[in-house]
Amino acid sequence: MKKLMIAGIRFYRKHLSKYKLPTQHCIYTPTCSEYGLEAIEKYGALKGGLLTIWRILRCNPFHRGGYDPVP
Repeated sequence: MKKLMIAGIRFYRKHLSKYKLPTQHCIYTPTCSEYGLEAIEKYGALKGGLLTIWRILRCNPFHRGGYDPVP
């Protein structure tokens, strides 16, 4: 499952992220996809996946953004 999730994030980064509008960008550092890769590598599919989902939910104009590393 871990490898499948990582492959999905890499597919997104290589093929889908280029279709975002120029005004759409991640407000966090590291970006949400970088965060997801690191979280899944560090904690595995379940906990890393949940951390990634929570991060993506927070990546919106109502949050300040900034530096938010994987715990």
